[in-house]
Amino acid sequence: MESRGERSEGLYDVAVIGGGVVGCAVARRFTLEGARVVLLEKAPDILAGASKGNSAILHTGFDAPEGSLELACMQAGYTEYRAIHESLNLPLLTTGAIVAAWNEHDEAELDAIVARAHANGVDNVRRIDRAEVLAREPQLNPAVRGGVLVPDEHVIDPWSAPLAYLTQAMANGAEVRRDCEVTGGAFDGAAWQLDTSRGRIAAAQVINCAGLYGDVVEQRLLGEAHMQIRPRKGQFVVFDKAAAALVDHILLPVPQPRTKGVVVTRTAYGNVLVGPTAEEQDDREHARVDHDTLEALIAAGAERLPALADMPVTAVYAGLRPATEDKEYRIRHEPARHWLTLGGVRSTGLTAALGIAAHAYALYREYVEHQPLASPVTPWVPNIAEHRPRDWQAAGYGEIVCHCELVTRREIEAALASSLPPGDIGGLKRRTRACMGRCQGFYCGARVAQIAGDALATPLSTGAAHEH
Repeated sequence: MESRGERSEGLYDVAVIGGGVVGCAVARRFTLEGARVVLLEKAPDILAGASKGNSAILHTGFDAPEGSLELACMQAGYTEYRAIHESLNLPLLTTGAIVAAWNEHDEAELDAIVARAHANGVDNVRRIDRAEVLAREPQLNPAVRGGVLVPDEHVIDPWSAPLAYLTQAMANGAEVRRDCEVTGGAFDGAAWQLDTSRGRIAAAQVINCAGLYGDVVEQRLLGEAHMQIRPRKGQFVVFDKAAAALVDHILLPVPQPRTKGVVVTRTAYGNVLVGPTAEEQDDREHARVDHDTLEALIAAGAERLPALADMPVTAVYAGLRPATEDKEYRIRHEPARHWLTLGGVRSTGLTAALGIAAHAYALYREYVEHQPLASPVTPWVPNIAEHRPRDWQAAGYGEIVCHCELVTRREIEAALASSLPPGDIGGLKRRTRACMGRCQGFYCGARVAQIAGDALATPLSTGAAHEH
């Protein structure tokens, strides 16, 4: 095992590039293992890329490729999330899932889905007939032909989880630098000298978790990229909270070769989500929605749950997944250059992040090992999930600022004063749910801006507060 000697002043053990869910999980794991970690994020806030938009499902891995690294990381991540979520005050909305068959082709695939699940060790997955599907989901279109029950698929809060991972890393010594783009660098045989938009940073090891820019980071630092990011856009529609009474399970389609398909699910915030699409594009920054696609998603949701046709749509959004030319995770491990890329992590990244982080440390410890923290600090993150007690239900909250989402002034002020405060309006929304309800900030935006003042790195105006 290699020894990298005593830590030099200003030399980090590990520089994690990218503040998405994988980067946050990696920073946490390496910090808890005793490494001195710095996380570098080019945006004003974490979760500014692919991680800000997803379907928020905690996956069992029942339909993952058998024997794959993706499956191993998903199941390790699932297990670790279940083990730590209560200590970090993270929610778990227990729902289960049903893979619903809507035609003869879908129905013919159900036995293979069950067989794949059992091969993947998810033994409680079973086929159910039409009568049981409708007994479990009475509002479902009676045209359903049957399905597969996956009892242990659940819904989590996709924003609080990575926030908790990085908050715990920081509470135990990790550092975070935002607005800090890595523009270049060189490896001198012992450490990396990284050029960033905020000056030079030295680290013995680099872990590339740059998501949609993973190949760009490789090109800048290694001179060539081992993968090509091909952004895949997913559009979503969010139905009003009243729609949550219509569905209990996550409703999954029979997956297709290119995509898992359109999902209908409750969210941790009390809404119903329908999506995503799967659209290739070149733009890595902007995920725009379009009217025709959104109308098609609304129609798809109503086809499965007819009562959705009478429910208003609260919000629409789109996210980008860092797909590559290959479906597998793209791991590039070069011990001689103290380099590790964790790339090509698409829709399973929220579940798999903790497992990917454990896998990364297992690779790293083959040549470097630290002393794990004996008594790590375990901070709580504020709860913003609808099915658990909210701040407005406790005395002394001061004022309801966002009436759609019942966000209090105390919650907004606590987020602004936290160890990892929001860097922009998107970050404030993800920490509190302010401006994310029916009015999309139309009524509360001015008050949110007034409370935030100049606390955000990106100045907040009334107009910006209700931009999606």
